[in-house]
Amino acid sequence: MSTKDEVRDFLVSRRANVTPEQAGIPSFGERRVPGLRREEVALLAGVSLDYYTRLERGNIRGASESVLEAIARALRLSEPEREHLFDLARTAPAGSARTRRPAPQAVRTSVQRVLDHMTVPAVVHNATQDIVAANLMGRALYSPHFDTEGTPNMARFIFLDRRARDYYVDWPLARRTAAAMMRLEAGRDPLNADLTALVGELSTRSPQFRADWAGHDVHEHRTGVKSFRHPEVGVIEVAFDVFEMPGEAGLQIVTYSAPPGTDSADRFALLASWAATREAADGGVAGADGVGADAARPDVASPAVSRAAGGSA
Repeated sequence: MSTKDEVRDFLVSRRANVTPEQAGIPSFGERRVPGLRREEVALLAGVSLDYYTRLERGNIRGASESVLEAIARALRLSEPEREHLFDLARTAPAGSARTRRPAPQAVRTSVQRVLDHMTVPAVVHNATQDIVAANLMGRALYSPHFDTEGTPNMARFIFLDRRARDYYVDWPLARRTAAAMMRLEAGRDPLNADLTALVGELSTRSPQFRADWAGHDVHEHRTGVKSFRHPEVGVIEVAFDVFEMPGEAGLQIVTYSAPPGTDSADRFALLASWAATREAADGGVAGADGVGADAARPDVASPAVSRAAGGSA
C-alpha cells in the first residue's frame, strides 16, 4: 500500500470513530457517513475544507506540526495514533525511494550476557516481530513460538499457527494488538521491505489478519498485562515492560514478571524448573532450529546458540 493510501485510509477510519456528540457538534437529521464529516473535521482543526480534503487524500507531506496537532485533536487521536499521523507525514515520499537496511536478526554478545543474567523471562524482537534473542526463561515462556521453522516470529505464530488460539488466553486481543503494532511500524518506516513482505504474506494467508489490518488501529507496546496458557505449566498472568535498545534501531527488550506470592509466580517457578530440565536434556543449548549465529560478526549472538549464564533462574 502506498503512503497516500495509508494516509487516506487512516484519516477516514479515525474520522468515522468520532461522533458529533463526542466532538461537541450539533447533529441534525440523517447522516450518510459514520462519525464526522470532512467539513466538521476542518472546522474543528481550524483549516479550510479544501486543505483538509487534500490532506485526507494523502497529500500530507509538508503539513506543519501545528496543523497535524490540530487534526490530531479534532480526531481525538490517542498518543500512538498521533505518533502514527506524524510518522506518515514525515515519511511521505518526496522523490526517489531510499533503500532500507534489513531488520536486525541478532544482538551483540554483551547484550545476550545481560539477558542471560536476568532472573525473569526476557526476549528481544525487531520491527517485524522476529524474536532475535531470548534468555532461558524467555525461550521457555515462548516455547511454542520457538517450536517452528526458522526465526520465531510473533505475528506469524499468532495468525498462522493454530496453537496460538490456545496459547493466548485472549487470542482476539493478541491478534488486534499484533496488527496494530505492525501498522505503527509501517508508518515509521514505509520502505521496510521485510515488514511489507510480512504484511503481504499474512494478508494472503490469514482472513483474521486481513480483518484486523483493515481496522487501521495503531498500538505501541510499552507496559501492561498479558495472559498465556502455557502447555507445560498452565495459565500465567504476567506484567510486561518494553525497553528500547540504544544504538540498535528497531530492537526492543521485553521482560515479563509476576508479583510474589501469586499463582503466576508459582507457575514461573515451575517454568524455570521445566526450562532447566529441558536445557540439560538438550546438552546445555536451548533455542530454535534455523536461528543461527551471524558467522560474519563474532560480536553477535543468536537465540539458537546462546547459553543461559545464571543457572535455572
